[in-house]
Amino acid sequence: MESIRLEFPGGQLSIRRHGHGAPLLYLHDAGGAGQWHPGLAAWSEAHDTIMPDHPGFGSSDRLNGVDSVEDLVYLYLDVLDRLGIDRPHLVGGSFGGWIAAELAAHSPGRFRSLTLMSAIGLRIVEHPVTDLFLLDPPELIAHLFHDRELVARILAAPPSTDAILATYRDLGSFGLYAWSPFMCNPKLEQRLHRISLPTLVIFPEHDRVVPRAHAELYARRIRGARLEVVEGVGHAMYNERPGPFISLVDGFLSDVEKL
Repeated sequence: MESIRLEFPGGQLSIRRHGHGAPLLYLHDAGGAGQWHPGLAAWSEAHDTIMPDHPGFGSSDRLNGVDSVEDLVYLYLDVLDRLGIDRPHLVGGSFGGWIAAELAAHSPGRFRSLTLMSAIGLRIVEHPVTDLFLLDPPELIAHLFHDRELVARILAAPPSTDAILATYRDLGSFGLYAWSPFMCNPKLEQRLHRISLPTLVIFPEHDRVVPRAHAELYARRIRGARLEVVEGVGHAMYNERPGPFISLVDGFLSDVEKL
């Protein structure tokens, strides 16, 4: 796996890159910095897979002037330019799904397809996203996973001090981008019609973080988008039960590449 450090005003952006084939840009969720989860391992078998740590997350520094999701859109367009990446598949989970949707609406011609996995970013007053900042660590784990036995195993293995500090740093950075407006861009819905890419919207059946109404609205507003539900999993589906999720995305990417 290749580790890349790109210089920007204020510091460096950390990027992991692995695999060969058509390029794929993956944008991680609020707690996924530095985690090469099973989906990424599978995609890198057939794709040149690129995963940045968002500024302030994982191994990336806070960057000057990058303090909103709009700033992240321009940052990642610059990253694609600097790496010489042309029309990658764009995949985002949760917070990363919000960034991916904004990127695809801003510059649909820069991407080959869009996959949104339990994405936040939309404002639906009657179906709010769970306020993760109010949850203590056991509550957070219980909200991320549906399998109670898995939750018990995770909670039975206390994290290291370094892991705790990294989590609080990531949550602080997440708050920078998602606190106000809370977990959304109220204008995003009206911009989704600009997305002209093959789009897969994935919703985990037992998501306790993002209500299903968000996935349904993304699928309605993006022309031609397909909504698929992964059964028996919670919000962190790519770590809880990766098999069905990986097969679903692999099939979608393969179909797009035949077009």
